[in-house]
Amino acid sequence: MQDQRYRWGVMTHYLSDWQARDHKLEMTVELWNKLVNGFDVEAMAKRLNSVGAGHYQISIGQNSGYYLSPNAAYDRVVGNNPSKCSHRDLVADLYEPLSRHDIKLMVYLPSGAPAQDKSAVTALEWANGPHVNKNFQRKWQQIIEEWSHRWGQKVTGWWFDGCYFANTMYRGADAPNFASFAAAARAGNSASCIAFNPGVLYRFLSVTPEEDFTAGEIDKPELAAIRRAEKGQVDGTQLHMLSFLGEKWGSGAPRFTAEQVVSFTGNLLNAGGSVTWDVPVELDGTIRDVFLDQLAAINKAFPREARS
Repeated sequence: MQDQRYRWGVMTHYLSDWQARDHKLEMTVELWNKLVNGFDVEAMAKRLNSVGAGHYQISIGQNSGYYLSPNAAYDRVVGNNPSKCSHRDLVADLYEPLSRHDIKLMVYLPSGAPAQDKSAVTALEWANGPHVNKNFQRKWQQIIEEWSHRWGQKVTGWWFDGCYFANTMYRGADAPNFASFAAAARAGNSASCIAFNPGVLYRFLSVTPEEDFTAGEIDKPELAAIRRAEKGQVDGTQLHMLSFLGEKWGSGAPRFTAEQVVSFTGNLLNAGGSVTWDVPVELDGTIRDVFLDQLAAINKAFPREARS
């Protein structure tokens, strides 16, 4: 992410429960596969290219237990029948249209089990809170490793959510720990960049030498404080912010003016950092024009350099 051609990008949360909530749907395995099959990857790539985005980050899944890519390790451990992992590998299918526009592909995944799927929580042996969770982590790393091998060099970055109990779960000398967690994500691409999210903080910090960029989750970017950053890095890690343009993550109307979005972005870019903006999407993956206009304003203020 240090390459200046990829200074800022876009994220979308394409999650079964969020789509069901926003569109008043009753989610089923059949419907989830229909929705994932209907996600227009070509249109997404064209829209991102039109606004000069350098990277695109998509959620693999979150709390519902539905995921937008197959994973045999997950199905073997959890035992869902039918599987809640989609038949289509949406991540893999995004790669080709994005790569034609030199847009890097990144993925989002929580560091814990899907809380709404109680059978999955039990099978994965997950306990929420400051617990060691060694059995869970071993299983979760197997699942991550399979996805990493599946995608190989198509995926260039991972953003892991919910690393709230780093001292308890990840900082031990013996695996599973931060090192084994990172190794699982890099199994298919040793050059993948990784961030571990400790939660919403209004200053940027790195939580482990195993990560390459700060997770930087900030819900109020106007309060973001860039401290102790030098040449775009914080404690040896790439400075990065992830925030959202809608009223909340993945939904709502724009909460900022285009001028504000440009200003918030510029604060990071001018310090040598990078930014990812989350925007809502429709059932087919469409980003509404009102958000594209804000992204285009960023590109006008900070034009993307020539693409190789």
